[in-house]
Amino acid sequence: MKVFVTGGSGFVGRNLIVMLAARGDTVAALARTPAAMRTVRELGAEPVTGDLDDLQAMQAGMAGAGAVVHCAAKVEDWGDPAEFHRINVEGTGRVIAAARAAGVPRLVHVSTEAVLADGTPIRNADETRPRAPHPIGLYPATKAEAEKLAVAASGPGLDVMVVRPRFIWGKGDTAILPKLVEVMRKKQFAWIGGGRYLTSTCHVRNVCEGILLAAERGKPGEIYFLTDGAPVEFRGFITAMAATQGVDAGTRQIPRGLVYAFAAAGEFLWRVLPLKGRPLVSRTAVILTGEEVTVNDAKARRELGYRGLVSREAGLAEMA
Repeated sequence: MKVFVTGGSGFVGRNLIVMLAARGDTVAALARTPAAMRTVRELGAEPVTGDLDDLQAMQAGMAGAGAVVHCAAKVEDWGDPAEFHRINVEGTGRVIAAARAAGVPRLVHVSTEAVLADGTPIRNADETRPRAPHPIGLYPATKAEAEKLAVAASGPGLDVMVVRPRFIWGKGDTAILPKLVEVMRKKQFAWIGGGRYLTSTCHVRNVCEGILLAAERGKPGEIYFLTDGAPVEFRGFITAMAATQGVDAGTRQIPRGLVYAFAAAGEFLWRVLPLKGRPLVSRTAVILTGEEVTVNDAKARRELGYRGLVSREAGLAEMA
């Protein structure tokens, strides 16, 4: 069938296009820039010129599609609140509107465990845990709003399913790994609270596996966590990822409470003063990487037949 993808030149989108093309699907991908157009074309998709502000371009690109996968988002822990809202919330609303207008029957919205980030521990959370009423940080807050829109939009004529992968990683990562490597090479990295807590992870191809299964078998209006399986120690996993790039993560540590207080103070100063750049660390980063964050994907395995086909060992070997 034809599948329309937003965020096709991003980390998840690129891998998704490859998997869709490999199984014989026709793929159309929203492309905002000439570079993005080249990327999606080289991967086997037909670029659709436009962005999440362009309802008409998306509607035209979705014509004849059997499913839409909405991967595009502003994935940062700091920035302009208006831009976060425009991309993550308003953009999601326009994707939904375009899908309805184009008569697309199925839509998968890619969300995140960050919608639970209210400052309390996220331990073995499943889909019964409600979204945080007031998520901490612009990314968690706007993704929570977007998820609410997606779930509410599911109804006659359009089935909407939501997937929540935790800690997306793998070869070709353009988000998490480059930043980690940079600070480690500059000797600016420290383990928050020692780093010896558990984390859930989800290899990028496992994310794509879950997306495709949700598009095919997901129940309308339902949410599905996606992971690599059993949690792993955060410090051990990050150390192994860094080692694939020839980087030593080191042993430097810093108390979590101190980092969180520093992050809160920095955010306050950047909000009230005309400071350039961004705070050194955000509360969002501390919450999502500075303590245990584990989620349970039993629902996806039970209802979708999700397996998580790429092991951590295989994924790390690819990165090396």
